[in-house]
Amino acid sequence: MERRGQKYHRERLGEALREEIETIVEGELGDPRIGLASVSSVVIAEDARSARVFVNVEGDEGEAERTLEGLMAAGGFIRRAVAERLHLRRPPELVFQLDRSQQYGSRINELLKRAKKRSG
Repeated sequence: MERRGQKYHRERLGEALREEIETIVEGELGDPRIGLASVSSVVIAEDARSARVFVNVEGDEGEAERTLEGLMAAGGFIRRAVAERLHLRRPPELVFQLDRSQQYGSRINELLKRAKKRSG
């Protein structure tokens, strides 16, 4: 079982990583594949060797895929920059994923509205 202190440390580190990665993605990457993207959350594995970076991308599915490719290509640069800024000896491996929670939420709301119209 995990100690409470480790869990809180991981959560604080995840938030610090999110802020730094967001800053890098918004202003420091020159890759033309990367569109309008924002980092919604960072989830660090229990062993702190890897972290999933959830990204929201404005645009269609093709734009999202291109942005994800660009982020994966820039992963080493982002990891090194984050390690310097947060003074991490061993920064986690970064794995970028599209955050589809907003799409799922809007779809659920749409379905609930339809169900309400039918019943009412």
